[in-house]
Amino acid sequence: MNKASGKRAADLLHLRGQGLSKGDPVALPLVSSSMFHLPGDPDGAAAYGRIDNPTWEALEHSLSVIEGAPCVAFPSGMAAISAALFTTLKAGQTLLIPSDGYYVTRLLSDRFLSQFGVQVIERPTIGFTDGGFEGIDVVFMESPSNPTLDLCDIESIAAAVRKAGGVTIVDNTTMTPFGQRPLDLGVDIVVASDTKAPGGHSDVLMGHVATRNDALHEAVLDWRKMSGSIPSPHAAWLLHRGLETLEVRFDRMCQSAQIIAEALSNHPAVSLLRYPGLVHDPSYELAKQQMSQFGFLIGLTLNTKDVAEAFISGCQYLRPATSFGGLHSSAERRARWGDDVADGFVRLSVGCEPVDELLTDFTSSLNGLTCD
Repeated sequence: MNKASGKRAADLLHLRGQGLSKGDPVALPLVSSSMFHLPGDPDGAAAYGRIDNPTWEALEHSLSVIEGAPCVAFPSGMAAISAALFTTLKAGQTLLIPSDGYYVTRLLSDRFLSQFGVQVIERPTIGFTDGGFEGIDVVFMESPSNPTLDLCDIESIAAAVRKAGGVTIVDNTTMTPFGQRPLDLGVDIVVASDTKAPGGHSDVLMGHVATRNDALHEAVLDWRKMSGSIPSPHAAWLLHRGLETLEVRFDRMCQSAQIIAEALSNHPAVSLLRYPGLVHDPSYELAKQQMSQFGFLIGLTLNTKDVAEAFISGCQYLRPATSFGGLHSSAERRARWGDDVADGFVRLSVGCEPVDELLTDFTSSLNGLTCD
């Protein structure tokens, strides 16, 4: 962990404590009120539960420390993505999205934004600069892409888009601010699903938008107020608790993923293994430049759909689930959702279990496949 990340992690843990008075609870209180005592004119006081909530505000303060930017919390990652897109696009404008990124972003763009007169262009992550950025109003990136883990050069793309007069958005869900910092690379907006590693316990749906642009921040806040896309106080409280252990969990997950990827990359049952931290991975050199850690996701391609399912079901310490970033290692075949990947492609999310136990478990399951 670099010095800056260490400072952010330490500041986060003592953020609330620095402002406490004698007798105040150290843990964040959960405030679920929809009404607030409001005699006379509002004068900036908390007014109504769709607009104000002390638990949200404490969460957003914590998020702002690790992002290094003002943040707005949302009830899911897709709610955060929707807010970023709907506040930056107008009818007649053009949006560029990755063809190999999270499929729901593509669905939102194709089924709804296009109906409002937005032209949607798709490019693969590894060819994201092909054709340039002139005439494109909003550029939405995923790096690493979900699920294939391809990378694009965030800093150079952000500079090119800014020169062309556009706005850049990066979905940083797979990396978190402790693994990659798109705002520091010149991006205008970061979105993330905090359902994943930031929450960490697979028990909360949340997301957030971060930006250092005051006008964009105000627009996102207005979108939340007017659309009603607000998180529940309890979900905000759970995420606040999860954030306090994010740096520790993320570091362990990334270190374990590196060990596992190196060990499994040459296994005879594995046709292809993608992990940005492997020196032979196509993304390795770029990953070293723009990521402080290589992440906890591994892409495994096995021979067939049935082999992939057999691998997952054959692991004691692997939950078959359609999410990632939790304490529990999980995996799924992404082709079942229509991603353009091989039927035997498995997105493997490494959790917080002891790495020796995980590696023994995964290897044993793969060995069983090669013996069949």
